[in-house]
Amino acid sequence: MKYVILVSHGKLASGLANALGMLAGNRKDLIACGLEDGKSADEFAVEFAKAIEGITTHDEVLMLGDLLGGSPLTTAANVINEKGLAANTRVVGGMNLPLALTALLMKDSMDLDGLKEAIMQESKEAIKEFAFAADDSDDEDDV
Repeated sequence: MKYVILVSHGKLASGLANALGMLAGNRKDLIACGLEDGKSADEFAVEFAKAIEGITTHDEVLMLGDLLGGSPLTTAANVINEKGLAANTRVVGGMNLPLALTALLMKDSMDLDGLKEAIMQESKEAIKEFAFAADDSDDEDDV
């Protein structure tokens, strides 16, 4: 099986998983784990290891983190490595909803490297400014 794992500071990962459930349905191939306020990286490592205990070396993992180099992502990567899953794992930092949704919906149609490239491109293209349309109508009070 191919998994998408979300890791973050606080409840971002669980909130993003909730939003993904609304858009793509609840799925067993989506795992979310956050480093809650007041918990140590070691406590997070134990919690993360429990969350991924069903993943084997026969599975593939795309792990998305909120901040590249942040404690949750680096701790999770260490656990992935300790479990011998690193060869079949790709890691991307800076997750957002379009990136995660694309990953979840496209993961079974391409290999991990292709998926990583596709979601990074999707993420870049999803960031756009919303501009309000100018109101060009004549205001009757100005007459």
